[in-house]
Amino acid sequence: METAPHILVVDDDPEICRLLTKYLDSQGFRVTSAGSRAECEACLAEQFIDLVVLDVMLPDGSGLDLCRSLSTRFPQLGVILLTALREDVDRIIGLEFGADDYLGKPFNPRELVARIRAVLRRGRAAASVALPETRFQFAGYVADLEQRSVTAPDGSVIELTGGEFDLLAVFLLRPGRVLSRDNLLTLTQGRTPDPYDRSIDILISRLRRKLGGASVFTLLKTVRNKGYQMATFVERVR
Repeated sequence: METAPHILVVDDDPEICRLLTKYLDSQGFRVTSAGSRAECEACLAEQFIDLVVLDVMLPDGSGLDLCRSLSTRFPQLGVILLTALREDVDRIIGLEFGADDYLGKPFNPRELVARIRAVLRRGRAAASVALPETRFQFAGYVADLEQRSVTAPDGSVIELTGGEFDLLAVFLLRPGRVLSRDNLLTLTQGRTPDPYDRSIDILISRLRRKLGGASVFTLLKTVRNKGYQMATFVERVR
């Protein structure tokens, strides 16, 4: 029997933790709650966690800083950021720091569950990729879809979050095609964007920064009023 996904809720409001724990449990998840960064770190050290629902404001540190730390130490760990409804800057920074998704407070618990399932589903689908050819070469980089790894031209390993790797894989499987933000969001996250959703732009920015180099904007090209394009030659090598 498959073990239910383990969700860690990190929020300093005991009532929110209690309500979310009860609701997520009713939806078939295993749930642990933490009221601070220290408690979150302790839980991660002692238990395997599939996804963290993380509040921006914590009593012993910034949730944004914790998000950045988690994305570096646990690239495959899903993170959904909870922010105040009007704190757009925090949402954007959270995506830049490695969050897979964000949700503004107050929120409908059903929407949170839908987003949790979407992030987990993407992770499972990516982990089960079984293409005959899974390695790609592009501009000196090598990406392995099965191993979910990217190697730079100098041989160093580039650490990508789950969302960043999923986006790169979409481009590698469709080289030369211009993909709109809506297309990319549907392909990577399985949901329809709202008019102000900037998550794809943030992921593109993060990919460009991590791939680096003077030709990075040519590699992932912005096509005005249309979207983005992998504009370099892509070769399947296995």
